[in-house]
Parts: sequence; C-alpha cells; structure tokens
Amino acid sequence: MLHDKRILLIIGGGIAAYKSLELIRLLRTAGAAVTPVMTRAASEFVTPLSVAALAGEKAYTDLFDLTDEAEMGHIQLSRVADLIVVAPATADLMAKAATGLAGDLATTLLLATDTPVMMAPAMNVRMWDHPATQRNLAVLQGDGVSFVGPDVGDMACGEHGPGRLAEPAAILAAIQSHFASGPLSGKHIIVTSGPTHEPIDPVRYIANRSSGAQGTAIAQALVALGAQVTFVTGPASVPPPTGVTLVKVETAQQMKDAVMAALPAQSAVFAAAVADWRVANAGTQKIKKTAGGLPALEFAENPDILATVSSLDAAMRPALVVGFAAETQDVTELAREKRARKGCDWIVANDVSDGTGIMGGTENAVTLITAKGAEDWPRMAKAAVAQRLAQRMAEALG
Repeated sequence: MLHDKRILLIIGGGIAAYKSLELIRLLRTAGAAVTPVMTRAASEFVTPLSVAALAGEKAYTDLFDLTDEAEMGHIQLSRVADLIVVAPATADLMAKAATGLAGDLATTLLLATDTPVMMAPAMNVRMWDHPATQRNLAVLQGDGVSFVGPDVGDMACGEHGPGRLAEPAAILAAIQSHFASGPLSGKHIIVTSGPTHEPIDPVRYIANRSSGAQGTAIAQALVALGAQVTFVTGPASVPPPTGVTLVKVETAQQMKDAVMAALPAQSAVFAAAVADWRVANAGTQKIKKTAGGLPALEFAENPDILATVSSLDAAMRPALVVGFAAETQDVTELAREKRARKGCDWIVANDVSDGTGIMGGTENAVTLITAKGAEDWPRMAKAAVAQRLAQRMAEALG
C-alpha cells in the first residue's frame, strides 16, 4: 500500500522519540521512502546518525543549512512528500503549528506546505488535558490535520492516563489507512469490543461474557472500507484486528477514558460488553474465605460510555453513534427503549439467551434499530454481520 509513497517524518523532542526508529523500520518495510527531520530537542533522545541509518537518507536538523537552502531546501522537503507525519508531536510542536510559528526547520516545513499532515501526540497526561493543548488540538483539526493517539497508559514520569505515543504499528496502520481507497477513506471510527473486568480484589473480577469476536469483525470490516479505526478493547479471547490503532483496557472507566481521548471521530461503534457495576470497596489484597460468612461487597454504577458520547455537543459528538443491545427477552422492544434512553443513532440488538449460541459463538442474528424502525437480519457469520453493518455505515456517512 505504501509502495512509491514518500513520508516526511518530523521527530519531536520527547522520551517517546525512540519509537520513531521502529516507525521508520516499519515504513521502510511497507515500501515507503522516509525523509527524517529532527527538532533540536529530538537529538537529545535519538541521534541523527541512527535515524539516518534506518531511513537510508540524511536526517535534516537545521533550517539554515547553506547547501540545502541554496535551492530553498525547506520548501522542497515539504512539497515532495505524499504525507507529513509528526511523531512524536510534543505539546510544544502542536502549539507552534497551531499558531503558525516557524522558528526552526520542523515548524517551517509545517507552515510551508499544502501536503496532508498527521500528528501522533506524546506528552504528560496533564499537558494533554490542559485547556491550551486541547485548544491547539481543535485548531489543528480544523486546519485538516489528522491525529493518531495518544494512547492511555503509564507515563515515563510515573503518571497514568492519555498522553502515550501510539505504538509504531498503530501509526503505520493510520498512515496506510490515509492512503487506502474505499468509501470510508479519511473517516476516523472508534470501535469498542470485548468485556471489561471490574476488580473485586487483585485476583477476582466481575465481567460480562464476551469473546470480542463481533467487535473485532466490525473493526476489520471498517478497515477494509478504508476507515482509520481506533480499536478500544477489554480482555477479549480473540486476537485483535490488524490495521487499527489498538488500545487495550481492563475496566469500564479505562475504556471511557480511552474513547474520550480518541475523539473526535466521524463515527463510534460501542460493541463492548461493559460491566454495568463495579465493586466500590474492592480489596487491595486477596479477600480470604473465613468462617465468619460472605464478604460484604458494595457496588457502584460504572460510567455509561454510550450515553456519554451520544450526549456530547455537536463539535465532539460523532455523526453516527452505534450502540449494541444484548438481550435475553423482548429484544426489539428493549432495544428501541435503549436507543431512546441513550440518545444514540442506531442500536444493533441480538438475542443472547441460552440456546442461541451467539455469546462466544461464530454466528449472530441481529436487529438494526434506527429512527426509521427495526430491520431484522438473518442469522449469519459474525464477519458477514460486520461487513453488512460497515457498508450501511459507509452509506450513512456519505
């Protein structure tokens, strides 16, 4: 897919810069030519020599390189690329790009180009959540810059949350999606999948029965139509799809945080079987069985991810929000009620009662609930359900 494509890779200065080396290797393996550009701060984390060796090309660092500037080298660099990728995109780089500053080679290239730009942010969670960074994000997105990540996870600084650089394989997948052809090309879609595990203590948890097979199939079908998919999955029993930005979570709260960090998106499909409740007084040590009786567990309601995203303002709400309803009785009626209650656009409902074999199986029989009514689909393989749903989404998203 990337054969004969030239990627201008701008490496920002942050601890995540070391991942740019793996990204270069993956891009070269996929057939792309890589022209690396490094900020001065990036050189504190990875050396121009190592970057150049992997790219097979000079690593550009200085705006005022007389040899290159004799022919306006900074203009040429920005114009000959098929895509400009900034990874890692630090808070500083994002701020400068959002305000049009051009004080070094990297920022000058970003200002002097009409080539599509993709950024992979990486920074401390508080820096990412800061209103200034979120304003800059909104400005850049309004200017047409696409984003991959950041991921949710542990930081080098010891904190946890959104701000980790997306994994190189996920950035590669986003780049491949950028060049893919199909009715969903250029569309970012979030898919949640699998169960969530809510701890009772370090060795026990509450969960719903879910293999993640249907959510995985949906993500794969959307990728096949050219979508850029952020796949947020709980501990599923099936392998994740390929060509997606993969975010692994355990709990409902982590899943919500990952979904919110992945916004904005043109659509979101909530196929995960999220546990409705969590244990509010979960033990920090294994709860021992005693002769004194059963432990007293206090339950609290988990965040409602579908309702939260459905109720966002127009600037952040996906144009098409799809929920799932797994029921054991009165499937269509309960799914209609759920669609109205949650405020989503579509509900994909199915009967998971005993004997259907759907939960954990390879087939599914669903009813699609929309504002126009209920549409029963015949029982078919989960991959076929996914393909049909992805096609309907492509039609709805234009």
